[in-house]
Amino acid sequence: MTAATTSLSAIKPQIVPIALDEGQRGYDILIGAGLLDQSASFEGLPKAAAALIVSNETVAPLFLQRLQTQLAKQYARVDAVLLPDGEQFKDWASLNLVFDRLLETASDRKTVLFALGGGVIGDMTGFAAAVYMRGVPFVQVPTTLLAQVDSSVGGKTAINHPLGKNMLGAFYQPARVIADLDSLDSLPQRELSAGLAEVIKYGPIADAAFLDWIELNLDAMLARDKVALAYAVKRCCEIKAWVVGQDEREQGLRAILNFGHTFGHAIETGLGYGAWLHGEAVGCGMVMASDLSVRLGLMPAEFLPRMRSLIERAGLPVLGPALGAQRYLELMRVDKKAEGGAIRFVLVEGLGKAGMHAAPDDLVAQVLASHCA
Repeated sequence: MTAATTSLSAIKPQIVPIALDEGQRGYDILIGAGLLDQSASFEGLPKAAAALIVSNETVAPLFLQRLQTQLAKQYARVDAVLLPDGEQFKDWASLNLVFDRLLETASDRKTVLFALGGGVIGDMTGFAAAVYMRGVPFVQVPTTLLAQVDSSVGGKTAINHPLGKNMLGAFYQPARVIADLDSLDSLPQRELSAGLAEVIKYGPIADAAFLDWIELNLDAMLARDKVALAYAVKRCCEIKAWVVGQDEREQGLRAILNFGHTFGHAIETGLGYGAWLHGEAVGCGMVMASDLSVRLGLMPAEFLPRMRSLIERAGLPVLGPALGAQRYLELMRVDKKAEGGAIRFVLVEGLGKAGMHAAPDDLVAQVLASHCA
């Protein structure tokens, strides 16, 4: 594998198709620089009299006017609703602000919603679209690395509950994903690192060569090299499109995309939403899941320090909060992958391959003791 080098041709707009139901349903993921200012990015979207942009107080000042300019070319009315920023606001109260605006403006079932922001905005907008009038079209316009490589793709929509993350939601696919790499220029470094957690996960679970590439190009991505980021976003979307195309509703294969998330969701819920960013919790969760993979004999011992080193280099925490083993186990039993109260973990079975596994509580407690502050 070689490191990425800067080349304008490498960041021309690219399209990753995502096919569902043997190609009868699907949509495109557009990846490139300057997409928000290109009319072509918005051609062929569902026709309607009105569009509603859902964003937050941080993202809107940066990108809202540009998106409104493009949408005004094809929608007679373009409204916007701004939500408070943060995982702690991914709840019913914020979701109702979207419904309030839709109802106040007498929006019909053809109204198109546009999710302008990161994973929180994308998840909530998708859920609102799934529920309003039993389903209206929506478009993902992700502005964070985490959203571009993961949460905007695949149709998972949700809000959080105080007892569990993403426990209330629906599978509902967007009409298109528009991932403008230029939006990453304004991303705080902490948010960029959080997004790299979701990039890293794709290597051990689906593509060993991509894991090699990530190790070689991590510094370039941290420095926001557009070519490196373009390749990372494209490869992650290709892998996710392949997985979701086979298992849209997470009945089997799609669960591998939750590598590190069982531990990570417990951290987020246990600390209170927003204390750690989602990617930070997933990064730490991947260290724990890597250790559990080794302890169960699925991976050789050297896999753990390799993953821990990579995650630490990305600027992510490798030690979890000291919630106590019993509290972790209690929280993980609320995870969506749990069955009959038994916790099931996504573990690596060989580089580029993952699967679901149960583990004894005492072994999980040993992992937690090794990786909690």
